[in-house]
Amino acid sequence: MKDEHTLTPSLLLQAYQVGLFPMSEGRDDPEVFWVDPTLRGIFPLDGFRISRSLAKRLRKADYKITFDTAFEDVMRGCADRNETWINDTILDLYSDLYASGFAHSVEVWAGDELVGGVYGVSIGAAYFGESMFSRRTDASKIALAYLIDRLRLSGYQLFDTQFITPHLASLGAIEIPRAEYQRLLDSALRGSAQFDASSAAPSPQDVVQRNAQISYRG
Repeated sequence: MKDEHTLTPSLLLQAYQVGLFPMSEGRDDPEVFWVDPTLRGIFPLDGFRISRSLAKRLRKADYKITFDTAFEDVMRGCADRNETWINDTILDLYSDLYASGFAHSVEVWAGDELVGGVYGVSIGAAYFGESMFSRRTDASKIALAYLIDRLRLSGYQLFDTQFITPHLASLGAIEIPRAEYQRLLDSALRGSAQFDASSAAPSPQDVVQRNAQISYRG
């Protein structure tokens, strides 16, 4: 257990590089503890599953996608649930990482309303997904589709989801042993990738088509 005053953005980045990530017991608990799961969830960047219904919703394009324009709002959206591990300490730390270029978000908008998003940490060619939220049907899936498309195009090698849920598994996430994760992490940290938040979001058709091509080759 770490006292909230000893945890810094620099220490947080060091922890990610050895396979640790922080959590808290709840929004009202200021303390943070380190987690190193025996089994780790990852998203193979060529394994995201766009179902027919999701492809249809993507192509409907009744939303707007942005990158890194509302990072703290995405975090607060992820924390807006009955039980959350995102306390004020974590919110402040990741906001600092975002300000220094180590954390990124994808936002889904319906008009001026933020209806979904995902955020995470970027080091080398590894992206550590933290959380996502949805206030509209499939909004988090849409955010994830655009995130994985951006990671794949930007040369990332590893997309860490920390844990795996039935929801993530249905989209293509898998679980691997700690030793295998460490090997993938070490390789990704030696690589280099750039999360280009300044580039406009691609068209829904491009996202669907690129994913279909990857799935077909697989």
